[in-house]
Amino acid sequence: MPEKIGIPRGLFFYDFFPFWDTFFNETGFEVVVSEPTNKRIMEQGLKYCPDEACIPVKIFFGHVLEIKDNADYIFIPRYTSVSKGEYVCPKFGGLPDMIKHLLADLPPVISTEINLRSSSKQGKKALYEIGGLLGIDEERTREAGCKALRAYYEYKKILRKGFLPLDILDCHEENKPNINIKLKQSDYTMKIAVIGHSYNIYDNFACMNLIKKLRETGADIYTIEMADEEQIENCRNKLDKKFFWYFGTRAMASAFEIIKNKDVDGIIYVMSFGCGIDSFTAYLIESRIRKETNLPFVVLTIDEHSGEAGFNTRLEAFIDMISWRRNNEDNVPAYGQHVCVCESPT
Repeated sequence: MPEKIGIPRGLFFYDFFPFWDTFFNETGFEVVVSEPTNKRIMEQGLKYCPDEACIPVKIFFGHVLEIKDNADYIFIPRYTSVSKGEYVCPKFGGLPDMIKHLLADLPPVISTEINLRSSSKQGKKALYEIGGLLGIDEERTREAGCKALRAYYEYKKILRKGFLPLDILDCHEENKPNINIKLKQSDYTMKIAVIGHSYNIYDNFACMNLIKKLRETGADIYTIEMADEEQIENCRNKLDKKFFWYFGTRAMASAFEIIKNKDVDGIIYVMSFGCGIDSFTAYLIESRIRKETNLPFVVLTIDEHSGEAGFNTRLEAFIDMISWRRNNEDNVPAYGQHVCVCESPT
């Protein structure tokens, strides 16, 4: 019976799970994933995670606790950089140490550093290190890495066709990308761009089913993952200054590409309370939108406090405003639509 690698369903899960799932399966391990975030998982995370952490990190703690007794190893890589010349948030670098020191009775934690800032070759080095920790020879590690990379590129290709990560990962009973699913076709009433970290907008519990609620209004949803990489790169090169952070760069470039080339009716920016990167990224995006367009723009801020009714009221008001402007006076600037929600279900 193969040993089990536990992967918590949090943080970079919706970005890189297809890669790691393929890699570990190809090296002879069984991958187990914690269930989608729910009230119990969040409450467990709140109990053990430091108060100063943002809600995505608190939720991640809950996922680790949810899966620790069902796995022989827990995979929590120390992400430093996932793109050349840029960093990810420091919380990813310190996360393995936080988990090890604050949670008891854990199986061995695989916390190899992933740092691609200077060269993608460092990614290969990380894979060989993981293989060595698990007793896998270099040849098998190399072959598994190649197959994992192909699975990752196929996953990204599917997302650019209009799927969302939660459509592919959360709906499949084995938690693996289902590339045969059909994109639902309908008569969309509006197109809404949703910008935010994947672990905010694709965690249905954390963002109070935002995606589902938008779809129920008949909205077609456009996200960063659907953007063409070449267009993002062109917009990235036109930024006044290169961003230090991977997500900030992609969010800015994607938003500007949306403003320039996409026919959207409104933009929603989802951020977690206390996120430093989001705080200035959202401001810069909003400033550009105000300056160059009349597009409605709203910031929805989430944390662990209750109050879904308030969230729903603000979201409904935003959708109603878009419908009214389109049917009546779309030439009028959309003033007063910046909303801080600071709420999440318990």
